[in-house]
Amino acid sequence: MIPTYEEIMLPLLKHISDGEEHSLSEVHDSLAEHFDLSDEEIRELLPSGQQPIFRNRVGWARTYLKKAGLLTSTRRAHFKITDRGKNFLAENPSEITSKDLTRYDEFVKFQTVKKTKDKKSDAVNGENENITDKTPEEVLEYAYQKLKNDLANELIELIKSCSPAFFEKLVIDLLIEMGYGGSRKDAGEAMGKSGDGGIDGIIKEDKLGLDIIYLQAKRWENSVPVKEIRDFTGALASKKAKKGIFITTSSFPKSVYEFVKQIEYKIILIDGKRLAELMIDNNVGLSIDNSYLIKTIDSDYFEEN
Repeated sequence: MIPTYEEIMLPLLKHISDGEEHSLSEVHDSLAEHFDLSDEEIRELLPSGQQPIFRNRVGWARTYLKKAGLLTSTRRAHFKITDRGKNFLAENPSEITSKDLTRYDEFVKFQTVKKTKDKKSDAVNGENENITDKTPEEVLEYAYQKLKNDLANELIELIKSCSPAFFEKLVIDLLIEMGYGGSRKDAGEAMGKSGDGGIDGIIKEDKLGLDIIYLQAKRWENSVPVKEIRDFTGALASKKAKKGIFITTSSFPKSVYEFVKQIEYKIILIDGKRLAELMIDNNVGLSIDNSYLIKTIDSDYFEEN
């Protein structure tokens, strides 16, 4: 299990207690060994996929200790323990928490997160979730992920209530935003034009139309049976086609995924959840309510030759 940033702080401070300079990379590897983390746990990413969770937590453990004056930066990504840090360890603490660091004025000034009397915050953070277990980036990313999941669920329910014609338009808009279909006019004419069993339409794979992708788009409530995919495959064979996309508002059973792995055709399955995610990622049917730009220090800028 990946330790929290608070669980990391004491082992980190003990690791650098020799008073020598240590690099962040070396400390990261030593702490991973200390906590007996597997390769999978070390590589596990934040929801954004931009950074490993453990590396992020090690970074924040270092930042908290630095803000409390228990360690100091010596140069870029290098640091060592301070006299204050040595004195703290001399107390033989069993752990280090953010609360322990509030004895230092420097940390109190840094710590801008204040307790709120508004109980509604529990609903945002999760009643059974300890927000202090997460770093600031994690709090933001998991909150964003929750908003995104809620939005995806709302999108699917809304799509299911729309007419078949509107659903076809939605699929066209999405594929065009993803770079398929050539012009909107071409895509609009292609959808619903085929009329063949198992095929709802065709769309260009690229703007030049070097290849054609056959489409099946169905608003379903229940899981899509494998028979539907077999029929779609037969329709592809009749067209001597090799590529197809099957889009649904519901889901696919395991048997469907196993079936498409065994056949020679390349069939992409897009279920309701994936459909909503693609709409969100490509901003189809959505408008931006608020945006937040998170900035970090550009270390290269401060490098002196």
